[in-house]
Amino acid sequence: MNVLLLKSVKEIELEISQEFEIFDSWMDRYEYIIDLGRQLSSFPDEWKIEENKVQGCQSQVWFKTELKNNLFVCQAISDSAIVSGLIALLLRIYNQKDPSDIVATNPTFVSVIGLDEHLSPTRNNGLNVMLQKIKNDARNMVLDQQLKTKLN
Repeated sequence: MNVLLLKSVKEIELEISQEFEIFDSWMDRYEYIIDLGRQLSSFPDEWKIEENKVQGCQSQVWFKTELKNNLFVCQAISDSAIVSGLIALLLRIYNQKDPSDIVATNPTFVSVIGLDEHLSPTRNNGLNVMLQKIKNDARNMVLDQQLKTKLN
């Protein structure tokens, strides 16, 4: 079993915050974020369709989410190196988590590590759009689960 499954959204946010403390400058942090993006799983071209495209991002961003074994499962990619790194952070926090945990938890890592102050306004907006996409998809999964429970 994947160790990440055992950790809550908050625990992973704390780990990320601690990792970012070791860097002396924002250039080092940006390089780290870009390196994270290079490690994203491949995203098949057939998933790069309008339905999976995230609207409101400066870069091209695609998210594919599904409920699998009662967990939020997401794959994503961007044509931008820095945005791919931000996606890697988001996936580390939210992928393979209980959708209700995602809905109930506000993302604090953005301000704790200083992304909200150091990203350009358009990148910051794109990060918020991606976070909202994750939250909305998780909320829809929770609602679908509740509906199925009521119908059974």
